[in-house]
Amino acid sequence: MIAFDLICSNGHTFECWFKNSNSFEEQKASGIITCPVCEDNRVEMVFSAFGLRKHEEKQEAKFDPYTTLQKIHEYIDKNFEDVGLNFTKEALKIHYGEGKQRNIKGMTLPGEEKLLKEEGVPFLKIPIIKRLDN
Repeated sequence: MIAFDLICSNGHTFECWFKNSNSFEEQKASGIITCPVCEDNRVEMVFSAFGLRKHEEKQEAKFDPYTTLQKIHEYIDKNFEDVGLNFTKEALKIHYGEGKQRNIKGMTLPGEEKLLKEEGVPFLKIPIIKRLDN
């Protein structure tokens, strides 16, 4: 069993347990996962906080969110096409089968994010954090 943190299209976050990630995808596609607050069935996975534990010391390892986010950004830079301000346009084309299926990254305006949610286009916002070292 695996627990996923989920968010509905209305912004409510909640946790659900699944047999595996395929089980989540199947249940999501059939619309049976619903928000416990508003019963919305348009849900997506979100990043969750986590800790690592070393078995030999039985202590929680130090977790640096900046380093983790940096690794996520590096992965995205290598594996996603940057479409800049055309993100909404390209995401809609891909969603409706009019554009080439691929991983894209870019920027949206708040109104465009609302449109993507209304159209059921899955997307994930990842913050860009600049670290100030003293």
